Amino acid sequence: MKWTAKDLDMYMQSKEYVDTVLIPLVPLSFRGQMKQTGSMNEFLTILSLEIEKQMKGRILLLPTFHYLSGELDKVERLKRWANEVKENDFEHVFFLTSDFEWKKEERELENNLVWIPAIPLEGLEIEQAREMINQQVLQILDIFSYNWKNEKK
Repeated sequence: MKWTAKDLDMYMQSKEYVDTVLIPLVPLSFRGQMKQTGSMNEFLTILSLEIEKQMKGRILLLPTFHYLSGELDKVERLKRWANEVKENDFEHVFFLTSDFEWKKEERELENNLVWIPAIPLEGLEIEQAREMINQQVLQILDIFSYNWKNEKK
């Protein structure tokens, strides 16, 4: 389910089945990395929507968590988001990013970080891009399934 009025209505009616939140993490940069971060945003948006589509009824896709490249308090801000989510009865929070800087913070995020290198989609044929995204989605869903099965009870 997406963070839209229609999907949130659906969520409210079936919230006992939706135990997982997915938060995409995307940097903003207005200097030399502007195009790179834009490409990362495009890739993660498509990837997140595809994950949500495949797991509708189990996952709530939150709006993207944007932060400035080099922002010092981004980890604390994100942890506040995660705490708010957990306080509202979600058992699992996954963070999806292509920004390698987050790998340094993985432990602070309770190892719920899914880092995947961004695939530049701009030069690909539609079918090529779709196939690459689908392969990535399958890998990510395997990670989610593993975590769901091995959750602490």
